[in-house]
Amino acid sequence: MEIKKICVIGLGYIGLPTASLLANRGYQVHGVDVVQETVDIINQGKIHIVEPDLDTFVQSAVNSGKLVASTVAAEADVFIVAVPTPFKDNHVPNIDYIVSATKGLAPFVKEGNIVILESTSPVGTTDIMEQTLKDEGVDTTHIHFAHCPERVLPGKIMHELVTNDRIVGGTTEVATRLTAEFYRHFVTGAVLETDARTAEMAKLTENSFRDVNIAFANELSMLSGKFGIDVWELIDLANRHPRVNILQPGCGVGGHCIAVDPWFIVDAAKGDAKIIKTAREVNDYKTEWVIEKVKNAALEFEKANGKKAKVACMGLAFKPDIDDLRESPALYIAQRLKAEDLEVLAVEPNIKSHPDLNVVEYQEAVAAADIVVFLVAHKEFLDLDVQAPKVELSFCKLEDRRKEKR
Repeated sequence: MEIKKICVIGLGYIGLPTASLLANRGYQVHGVDVVQETVDIINQGKIHIVEPDLDTFVQSAVNSGKLVASTVAAEADVFIVAVPTPFKDNHVPNIDYIVSATKGLAPFVKEGNIVILESTSPVGTTDIMEQTLKDEGVDTTHIHFAHCPERVLPGKIMHELVTNDRIVGGTTEVATRLTAEFYRHFVTGAVLETDARTAEMAKLTENSFRDVNIAFANELSMLSGKFGIDVWELIDLANRHPRVNILQPGCGVGGHCIAVDPWFIVDAAKGDAKIIKTAREVNDYKTEWVIEKVKNAALEFEKANGKKAKVACMGLAFKPDIDDLRESPALYIAQRLKAEDLEVLAVEPNIKSHPDLNVVEYQEAVAAADIVVFLVAHKEFLDLDVQAPKVELSFCKLEDRRKEKR
């Protein structure tokens, strides 16, 4: 089938890069977002998120007339849904955004169309999309549904959208084949075919694997603190074994994927996903452990100096050199410390302000603070030298990035 027009629902960290990439490949792309301000910014050829090279792609796509944003869907040959999938209280998956987006397609989807879910989702969500359209009165007999989970790394999205292998799983063999053929037009990596439920589980498995391995590193860091051992040296030494590759610990785990997706498996498993659940709990606890470390340092400072400490929280994003605050442990730590009545100087080079925090320039924060807490290894922090009597606490390994820079 010939594909000319694509409708992308959700113009966030995955949807906008995907839409702009496809537009630059010659497709006519209609992007949809529920936020009017986002739509207006994109239609000016600008971007509302921080991602390397994205601004160039969007500007080119809009200027060529190949990308137009709107708050309402439109007819297309292919519909791509890339909306958030958070969880509710007690870590129950919330697919309300997917259901709402699917309902919005009902007036426009027609026979022969391909409907693709890219949002990371609980197993069975692609089937729910098809049922949702049926409930809206759409005859889905000849509409093709598939799941193709995004697998990109923030900071390298525009590159990895093209080069990474993709998993495509349809609700039918025909849907799988047609969707895979579509992705092969712009993906240089392998396009791997399976069924929808396996594709959904594959993405959850990838992120759960990462979460389990990060939990091991985070638990090592807490044990090392208890035993008086330098965890960075410990991991460097252990990794000299030819079959050991321990990841680096941090202040927790953030982002919409690794911090969220394992809970989708835990919820569906009903008590059987024991390792996955424990890893999630360890990584969440690591954030609380960091908070206690900072609070203890602040208490010691107050006892010694007779005044409350000013605490610089260096980094709010969930990983280096991006502006993404979703599920960020660093942001949570800064907010909790402020709630504990500490004077917090929040530093995030990739955002201008935050409604809950006093965001300042990193040079100003280091100069004014009594305690400097490195939470995210942003490139702006690589040359910073914290001199005594200021207290430095580092929960991210800046040294590796400093070596790379040199």
